[in-house]
Amino acid sequence: MDRQIELVVATGNPKKSGEMVTILSAGLAGDGMTIRTLADFPNASAEVEETGTTFAENAELKARAAVATTRRMSIADDGGLEVDALGGAPGLHSKRFLGAETPFPEKMRRILELMRGVPDAERTCRFRCAVAICTVDGRIYRCDGVCEGRISHEMRGGYGFGYDQIVFVPEAGRHMAELPPEAKHRVSHRGKALACAIEVIRQSILL
Repeated sequence: MDRQIELVVATGNPKKSGEMVTILSAGLAGDGMTIRTLADFPNASAEVEETGTTFAENAELKARAAVATTRRMSIADDGGLEVDALGGAPGLHSKRFLGAETPFPEKMRRILELMRGVPDAERTCRFRCAVAICTVDGRIYRCDGVCEGRISHEMRGGYGFGYDQIVFVPEAGRHMAELPPEAKHRVSHRGKALACAIEVIRQSILL
């Protein structure tokens, strides 16, 4: 195509940004789309108050904020880990569980402590992700992705980030953090949500 469209990945998390850029770049290759990040815009802030009551609302807040500061179409996500035995926690507060500055290994250790004695059949959980695409003229497109799993009894794996080390993914037969990027993207909540977003961009925005 003869036009160039820019899409800004709206996150200040470098690991998440890298993951999203990789997935979007591969999925939109040849579509005339340039994938950029907030780091390309010195005046853009990644700090957005997540006041939404759902992952989808928070994703939209972040996407709209990025459009306002970059004047480019933007895509943002919000997501987390829902543990059934903990009533769905940490859920919407996954990032802020035990405090936003608390390292994830400490968060994971705490969850394993809370799950001590819970039988395998009751250790069900899921990663959930909501993605919002916001255009410069204010249109919003939404996608979701879910990856079902089980809370393991130990941290395992060296890939990924967040809570990946304590979630066993039956679909893959491994902990999420044991999956190299290509394999993770096929089964992960974010990979599924972004696959949906790629189709939305192709069918509703690039036409």
